[in-house]
Amino acid sequence: MGLSQNRVSLLAPAKVNLYLRVTGRREDGYHYLATLMQKISLYDRVELEKIPAGIQLHCPDSDLPADETNLAFRAARIFQQKMQDRLRGGRTGVAITLYKSIPAAAGLGGGSSDAAAVLLGLDQLYATACPESELRAMGLLLGADVPFFIARQPVVWATGIGEKLHQAVPLSGFRILVVNPGFSVSTQWVYEKFALTVGQNINNLRYFDNPDAVGDAQRKFAGRAIRPGELVNDLEQVTSSHYREIDQLKMRLIHSGAAAAMMSGSGPTVFGLFGAGKAEKAAACAQELQREYRGTFLVDPLQS
Repeated sequence: MGLSQNRVSLLAPAKVNLYLRVTGRREDGYHYLATLMQKISLYDRVELEKIPAGIQLHCPDSDLPADETNLAFRAARIFQQKMQDRLRGGRTGVAITLYKSIPAAAGLGGGSSDAAAVLLGLDQLYATACPESELRAMGLLLGADVPFFIARQPVVWATGIGEKLHQAVPLSGFRILVVNPGFSVSTQWVYEKFALTVGQNINNLRYFDNPDAVGDAQRKFAGRAIRPGELVNDLEQVTSSHYREIDQLKMRLIHSGAAAAMMSGSGPTVFGLFGAGKAEKAAACAQELQREYRGTFLVDPLQS
């Protein structure tokens, strides 16, 4: 993280969901979740510079929109609105340059992380000294994952719609091979499909009626790191049933030495956990997959 009087540069990490259960649905369409989210060493870079007024967004190495449809732009707008009475003259103009490495619409939280970085960076740039709780409240207006990226913890157990953050232990002893197959998946579409199919799936239905199963997991992961055999993602079946490549990538990771493989979030990104003794196999698998999939990254789970 860099800091100067008129410019701030931050790294915005990606995440993987190591555990994700859908536990219910609200009347507004949001779903209740129980999820273990782990930040990883794959980053976008967000640079902020003071300007006299307004918001300018540049995405030089991607085709992302540079307007209100971009979460980073909307994060700046919300910060400006919240701070206009606190700052003398209400001037919080900012030029944002967003350098993307995290694939978009991939289940890795890139857009949410960028938005969190904008909020954190503006707080530094304008020395507003916002408490984390205030920044997290702003983030929640943008999306359920944004408070997680504002939080200092490298891993959290999240409940509610993802905004209630609880202590958890980071994944350790594994490298993570992340593979994005190169197409995007709409989170909204996945949840809509989940709602349509869950009634036919007794394995998912029972988790709606058994909150103790989720409570047990929360207590467990507050005391120790998750183990490969405990990975679970209720959304995987929805996305993989429409995109066969997800299951194919999982099998390739397992056959290459991964202790476990799963889709992250609503997908379509797949990741495999490679133990310390499989470092060479992880590197070889990454090299092979990089020839086919540009969005292949061998990363580490963040510990702090």
